Amino acid sequence: QAQLVESGGGLVQAGGSLRLSCAASLRTFSSYVLGWFRQVPGKEREFVAAVPRNGGSIRYAESAKGRFTLSRDNAKNTVYLQMNSLKPEDTAVYYCTADRWGQGTSPDYWGQGTQVTVSS
Repeated sequence: QAQLVESGGGLVQAGGSLRLSCAASLRTFSSYVLGWFRQVPGKEREFVAAVPRNGGSIRYAESAKGRFTLSRDNAKNTVYLQMNSLKPEDTAVYYCTADRWGQGTSPDYWGQGTQVTVSS
């Protein structure tokens, strides 16, 4: 059964950095588009970024461009989200996702989420 486990969330001051990791148990890790969404209480989940199955252009939400970097390590079955220049509006629960057939916007699997809190 597929499982995604996030780590690396926490509390950071505005302007700081965090690196989220997601360890994935997927039968064919390289066959999935991997990504991150985030959610603030009372709002819908928001797409953050997605990395294609085997290279290619990584997609970022406008809010993440220039500050966040998504990468995947197929040898370690892990995906990372490096977040720099964090802002209070980045505060959310961040979810790792895996999409088998699509482009990452309608994931088949979700992690349990990790809280990121950015203080002003």
